Amino acid sequence: MKQNILSYLGLLLVPLAAQAIEPGPSSKYQQETEHWLLLQSRGQAVSPIPQTAAASERDLSLQRWLESYKHPIPQFFKDYSGSNRK
Repeated sequence: MKQNILSYLGLLLVPLAAQAIEPGPSSKYQQETEHWLLLQSRGQAVSPIPQTAAASERDLSLQRWLESYKHPIPQFFKDYSGSNRK
């Protein structure tokens, strides 16, 4: 009984042990990527040319999406990672 109480108490204390990682110095490439993502999210890096799809392109993409529902969902997925394929 005492062991159960201690384990429950330990489980309650687990979230208190989780801490956020402090942002540290990042590489030049990461800073540039973060800068571009920030520009995109704020809408500051918008193309002056609107990119639209033709009606035929929209119909084809919609048809492709609808056909994806024709395939049954398998019971499980085989894992092919690693060197031995079975």
